[in-house]
Amino acid sequence: MTDDRHDRGAWSAAGPLPWERVLTGATSCAVRLTDGRVLIAGGADAALTAQDGTALFDPRHGAWSPGRPLATARRMHSTTLLADGRVLVTGGHTGPNAFPGRPLATAEVYDPGTGDWGPAGELREARYGHSATLLADGRVLVAGGAGRRSAGSERSLYSAELFDPLLPGWTKAGDMTDARSHHPAVPLPDGRVLVAGGWAVTRRDWRGGTPLAYAECYDPATDTWTPTGGLSAPRSGHALTVLADGSVLATGGGGEAGADGRLDPYSRATTERWDPAAGGRWTPEGDMPCGRTQHRAVRLPTGEVLVAGGGNDLFGDAGYRSAARYDPETRHWTAVPGMAVGRTDFAAVVLSDGRVLVAGGTVRSGPATPTRAPHQPTATSELFAP
Repeated sequence: MTDDRHDRGAWSAAGPLPWERVLTGATSCAVRLTDGRVLIAGGADAALTAQDGTALFDPRHGAWSPGRPLATARRMHSTTLLADGRVLVTGGHTGPNAFPGRPLATAEVYDPGTGDWGPAGELREARYGHSATLLADGRVLVAGGAGRRSAGSERSLYSAELFDPLLPGWTKAGDMTDARSHHPAVPLPDGRVLVAGGWAVTRRDWRGGTPLAYAECYDPATDTWTPTGGLSAPRSGHALTVLADGSVLATGGGGEAGADGRLDPYSRATTERWDPAAGGRWTPEGDMPCGRTQHRAVRLPTGEVLVAGGGNDLFGDAGYRSAARYDPETRHWTAVPGMAVGRTDFAAVVLSDGRVLVAGGTVRSGPATPTRAPHQPTATSELFAP
């Protein structure tokens, strides 16, 4: 329940991160710990060089504090809260921005009780831009992503693997039916995992990729992937949100692909909803007030979905301030007050009191930055009271 002391439907400033940070990826690299704090680990600086810094947000004081650094600097990695309260960080891209990327096979585990990071074994295949999903039995499914094909090219991956915190180490899982990277994945109420969209490498340079409409489900009981209904339009840089009735809402994204899975030139305002009870078909929903990619979408305690930020790389300009909320009962979108700082590639997480914390991200990119650096990041953070 949202605290009544907060202004409902409004944003308020929270303390700044210890550093400016770009948090690129289909997930926001932020998790809420069991004690209510929020952890962010890794990310990139303005030049897209991977970072090892970590930070913790305490909602009681509205402030961030630095944590112990990761053993390895990484971006485009996954950050997953385990059933026992620890946090698993997996894979990613290390070092300076480069093509082909420098994928990592290493994984680390954070213990909130001690504040320490420890090794969590090595993936069977180095990857970045992958998905990582906590299964009902406590294991973590890592799927897809990008890896090196050669010294001068890279590829999207079919492979998947499983991490068992009770038997530390990685085991092979069934391969996906389609290679993909920079894709969202969500756990379903029946224990399966849905992945939809993303992009696949199609050329031997950093410009070469195509967005996907394919979707499939992983069943941990049989260790198999099964194709399900495809999106009505290819999407990458979009978000998937599981609704209270078990259906899944897909929002935004773009129809062209580029480096880091970034899309455009035109971001989509369209949304669609996947219904497992209707044979896994996607049906169109109402359009968002504007198109956006690399945004964040979270389910509020009310059951509504809040979408915030994102951008459109047509002009290489600023991240969006605007936000909107979706009512799954009426299937309509309503504009809500925008953030104080427009941002894309940022962290977003729902706090235990129902508020939404956003932090970091890209304020401007490309030619819109003062120095023409790849990104102009921010250290600011804000809170939304639904």
